[in-house]
Amino acid sequence: MEVTNLLDHPFLVDFPSGSQLSLHLRSGDFRIIGRDDNKVSVRVGAKDPEKAREVKVRFERIDNSAELNVSGGPKNNIQITIEVPRDTGLFVRMPAGQLEVSDIRGDKDVQLHAGELIVGVGDPADYSRVEASVSTGGLEAAPFRESHGGLFRSFHKEGSGKYKLHAHVGAGDLTLR
Repeated sequence: MEVTNLLDHPFLVDFPSGSQLSLHLRSGDFRIIGRDDNKVSVRVGAKDPEKAREVKVRFERIDNSAELNVSGGPKNNIQITIEVPRDTGLFVRMPAGQLEVSDIRGDKDVQLHAGELIVGVGDPADYSRVEASVSTGGLEAAPFRESHGGLFRSFHKEGSGKYKLHAHVGAGDLTLR
């Protein structure tokens, strides 16, 4: 399924809780937020709403997994919000910008080449493995009692939880909260 012109054609699809979702996002300002039903939605907010019509969303579902691609649209003054079922495993790749992930329980594998990445982790005891790193920049992870800055900073934690977290930023800041 492919949708353009999100202002006139809102994107909303069924997607079962507990599934795996791969997101390939254009550069920009994104929020990925958990929701309480079995739906995936994409909303666009822009200073110039006409420019938001250029954003394209492609969604392909195979059994209990899916791939969501967001492309096109203006480079600045636009925020894209993606809502997914609260219990969803995420694989996210984004070239540059600001990305915030919050209110989602499940495995998270999130990489941003350049910019700011903020991941809401919830209870740190929910994780069996945590790997976080930045090539250049800051790494703040208060729930795991970690704070690092500079070049090639990382940390690794093992626990008894059921989820895995991998977060990486090439150049910029990574915050786990």
